[in-house]
Formats: sequence, C-alpha cells, structure tokens
Amino acid sequence: MNSPHHPHPVATPWHIFILAMMAGVTLANIYYCQPVLTQIAKSLGTSPEHAGLLPVLTQLGYGAGLFLIAPAGDIVDRKKLVIVLQVLLVITLAVITQLESLHGMTAMFFITGLLAVSVQIVVPMAASLSLPESRGKVIGMVFSGSLTGILAARVFSGFIGSWLGWQWVFALSALMVSGVTLLFWRFIPACRPVHTSRYVDLLVSTLQQGARFSQLRRLSLLGALAFGAFSAFWTTLSLYLSGEPFGFKSDEIGLFGLLAMAGTLTSPWLGKLSDRISPPHVQMLSLLMMTVAALILGFWSRSLTAIILATLLLDVSMQATQVNNLSQIYRLDESAHSRINTFFMTCVFLGGALGTLAGVLCWRTGGWEWVAWQLTLWALLGLLLTIDTLQRLKKHRAGHIS
Repeated sequence: MNSPHHPHPVATPWHIFILAMMAGVTLANIYYCQPVLTQIAKSLGTSPEHAGLLPVLTQLGYGAGLFLIAPAGDIVDRKKLVIVLQVLLVITLAVITQLESLHGMTAMFFITGLLAVSVQIVVPMAASLSLPESRGKVIGMVFSGSLTGILAARVFSGFIGSWLGWQWVFALSALMVSGVTLLFWRFIPACRPVHTSRYVDLLVSTLQQGARFSQLRRLSLLGALAFGAFSAFWTTLSLYLSGEPFGFKSDEIGLFGLLAMAGTLTSPWLGKLSDRISPPHVQMLSLLMMTVAALILGFWSRSLTAIILATLLLDVSMQATQVNNLSQIYRLDESAHSRINTFFMTCVFLGGALGTLAGVLCWRTGGWEWVAWQLTLWALLGLLLTIDTLQRLKKHRAGHIS
C-alpha cells in the first residue's frame, strides 16, 4: 500500500508482524546463553562466573555492530543488508554448537552480537514504512517483538537446555533465523537508501547526530541507564535462582522469562500513549516503576512472590522507557533514521554491557544484595535525569509565556 505523501510503501499489518517476528527471533540470540550459563561452564570446564562474561561480550559485539554496520542502512538497500547479516548469523550459530573452548566461545558470541544488529536496521525500516501519525504505534509493535524475543529467549533456552542440552538452543535458533529471513525476503518491500555519502562520512555523521540534538543525548543516556539495570537483573537472576535458597534448574529459571513476556502486551498501548501524552511524564512513571522494582528486590530478596512482582514491574518499565524514547528520536530527522537510531542504540547497549558487567562483579563481591542495590542506583539516576528534563521543560514554557 502506498501513500502519495510518503516516500516509501506503507507497511500493512502483515508486514509489521514479519518485522516484529524478525526482530524478536534475531535479538533473542543475544540472550540465549543467560539461563544456561551453568551448563555452558560445565561443558567448557570453567566457572559460572567466567562464563558470565559471555553476555557482556555479546552485548559489546552488538554495540560494535550498531556503530559499524547499522549506519549503512542509510546508504544501501536495507532489505539486502538485513538478509546478508541474517545468513551470516545462521552460519555463526551453527559454529557455536560445535565449540569446546571458552576462547572460541567468546569470539563467536561477540560475532553473534555483531550480526544480530540487523534488528536495528529493521526498526528504522518500520519507522520509514509507517505514517507519521501511527509511527509510535508501529514502533511499539516492532519493539514488542524485540522484547518478546529477549524474554522468550530465556524461556526457550531454559527448557531446551534442560531437556536437550545447550547446543540445541543455538541449533534450533539457526533454523528459526532461517525461517524468518525467508519470510522477510519474500514479503517485505525494498527500502531505498536516503543518504548518498561515503561510509566513513556516514560514521562521522552518526557521531554528529548527538551533537545536533540535545534531546537525543538525554534520551540515549536515559536508555543506557534503564537497559543497564535490565541487563544486570537478567544476567544475575539465573545465578541467584540456581543457588540457595531456591535451587532452580534452567527450565524453572526460564519460566521467569515467560512471566515477564506478559508485559510485552503493553508495548502497543505504550506506543499509542507516547503519541498522545507528554513523553517526560510517561518516562517519570516508568522510572518510578523501575525504582520500586529494584527496592522490592533489595528488601524482599528471599521472597519468590516479591521477585515475581519485581520482574513484572521491571519489564513493563523497561518497555515504557524504550518505546517512549524510540518514538521521540524518530521525530528528529526523517532522512537520518538509521544514524540517529545507531547513536541511540549504541549508547543503550553500551549501558547494557556495563550493567551486565557491573551485575556480575556485584554478584562476585556481595551476592544478590549488592546486585539489588546496584539496580536501585541505575533506576534512581534515570529518575533524576527525567526530573531534570521536566524542570527544563517547565522553564522553557515559562520563558515562552513571559
């Protein structure tokens, strides 16, 4: 379907569904290792703490891909670029199933993150294929697919790892990535490049997006803080639940991902909300929820009910923050979607990598108690940033009125 006032074909619900599924199935590969870290450690003859660095390397690879690969979505056909990355990802996943050394595993997990960056080309595609008045809703639906993939990864990995072994997690993922790539190739329209610069100039331009828009810098920092807390929680949760007082197996730990998936149903609604309500007020609510979740984990760490409640609150608050952020950044400059998205998501995933590393270090040093208070710190910093944004807006509006 085409619009006379829109430079690209307008996505149908079927297109949006494929893009959301593609995002979820691809992004899940960054998180499959988390519920099976103990199994991977035993298989490689190393400690769970050393295996805990694998998620860090995957997120660092993703951050590198965001900066080095995602900007190319503005100068080449995004559809062709995504297909190349997906094919290489399938090959990498197949290699992982055959590895028997920690060094080889760390290299392949870094490459997995690097290639999974195709998700961050799919998201700008969704924005480009949507009308301005429905962009927040469409982004919310595709982001819902991404977050469903993140959370379903833990369920899938936990159960498959428990029943068949961790290698089968990545073998089956290779099949799923192949399937969604075929659907993407068959049904999604080509997305013409909107920029004519050289690749090096594009990388420089990506950095310049942060200088162009103060709003982008603030939203990027907020996104990094929120995702840092989210990543620290999910990486250390499997280590905590597998020990005392719970002693859960990988399939039982995976059920927490199933629980959190319920929160993904809120993403389309959150996208609509970001189209209608002041974004800083939505962010204020989401960061308050995240702070409450972190405090619950700190004060009631031995209560399974409290951990379940905190998981739900943390998931919904994370989605609210990121959907709201994405809806805002895609309004900054239509011709620079990929570069703006690259700047934003690179910051977000660097925050995620730092959060994962901080979570592992806190776990080693002070156990779950240190992890919980670290989460509280991330959430409070995000809340303070949001309060500062609201105060700046009030001063700006007061200046206009006077």
